[in-house]
This record gives sequence, structure tokens and C-alpha cells, in this order.
Amino acid sequence: MTKPRTALFVDVQNIYYTTRQAFNSHFDYNAFWAHVSTDRQITAAIAYAIDRGDARQQQFQRILRAIGFDVKLKPFIQRSDGTAKGDWDVGITLDVVRWAPEVDIVTLVSGDGDFDLLLQTVQQQFKVQTEVYGVESLTAGSLRQTSNHFVPITRELLLPIKNSQPIS
Repeated sequence: MTKPRTALFVDVQNIYYTTRQAFNSHFDYNAFWAHVSTDRQITAAIAYAIDRGDARQQQFQRILRAIGFDVKLKPFIQRSDGTAKGDWDVGITLDVVRWAPEVDIVTLVSGDGDFDLLLQTVQQQFKVQTEVYGVESLTAGSLRQTSNHFVPITRELLLPIKNSQPIS
């Protein structure tokens, strides 16, 4: 039997902040990969992150690459009013639409409700299954409902925080 082809799309910032807020932990990308790749062929795996250029963050990016992720980076932009910019929503959307015709399952790791329309669109246009991994209490209800399968992030997919400094 042929393994279903799966494309993974990870919103690193969203998962970093939601797992930290809900569990005071980091997401375990190795455990996630082991879980999601069981009985599946990973066709694409992309992690979207913000590049602040610090050493810990670069080490984290090397770890993601060693696991099998293509890491896409956007520069961290600090505005003069103190707010920051670094949103990957459009980039994730473009890549999901690009890969959807090539796979059987689109796996999104994010709790961002802005992606509900994206999942609905690829389900209808490309007839793919969609699944979402997210922190249940911090994942938009519309995203959970739109996906064909919602997988709550639980302790099995987490690492304890060793240092309070952000690495995402």
C-alpha cells in the first residue's frame, strides 16, 4: 500500500508563543516529525521563522534543517513606534497552494484562524485532506472546525524550557 504524500507547514512564531503560553514549554520538532511521518511520505516540510540573527536562533534553525525542514526566514523588523513585523501568513498560503496539488495531506502547525479559508480552499480545489496541529486552547475554533483532522499539541510534543530566552 502506498503511503499518503504529506506536506508540512510550520508557523514557528505561532507555535513558539502558544506552547510557551499554554505549557511553559517548547515544541519538540523531533517528536512531531516522528509522529507525523509514521506511515506517511513527507513530500515537503517547511518551517517559517523570523531571523533576528542571534546564535541561539541560528542553532535552532540548524536543528530544524537536520530534522528535514526547509527553513524560510524573514528579517525581524522593529518599527520606530516599537511594534514589530514578521508575519509569514502570505508566504505560508502561497506554499500551501503550490504544494496542495502534489500531496494527499496538507499538515499545518499553527493556531492562526486566518488560515481557515486557506484550508477550506485547498480541500475544495485540490481534494486534499487537511490537518492542524495546535495548542487546543489557543487555536482558533474556525481553524479546528475547518480542518479534516485537528491534533492538539500535548506534552508528548513538548520540551521543557531550559532558558527563558526566546529562540524562535
